[in-house]
Amino acid sequence: MIDCMILGDSIAVGTGMFRKECAVYAHSGWNSKQWNKTYMIQDHLKPQAKHVIISLGSNDHQYVNTEAELAMLRVNVKADRVYWILPAIKPNIQEIVKKVAAENGDVVLPITRLQPDGIHPSWAGYKQIAKETE
Repeated sequence: MIDCMILGDSIAVGTGMFRKECAVYAHSGWNSKQWNKTYMIQDHLKPQAKHVIISLGSNDHQYVNTEAELAMLRVNVKADRVYWILPAIKPNIQEIVKKVAAENGDVVLPITRLQPDGIHPSWAGYKQIAKETE
């Protein structure tokens, strides 16, 4: 089992820049349905690591069943500890992330330091996420 795996969107990509030891399965701009379709279904990825960090939901829209997609992902993750990076936007998606995390005893990390776009962590924010997920 590897030590660390990062799954998700552009925030996951950025987190991977500060956690270079982690395997990163992420793509900027992807929503949770795109991620599952590519990695879980087509590539048959079985996320297994001591620590798994997930950042999905920020790019989800009305045609994505976020709760079903995140639950499908989570049921396939095998880890000692799972961290969810809470989207900085979309309160309805934030609640879904919190729910899926709570159902699985996972840790939710809010983004407390943002870039001017109000979505992505600042460099200090990424450093904080990296430290909290060590």
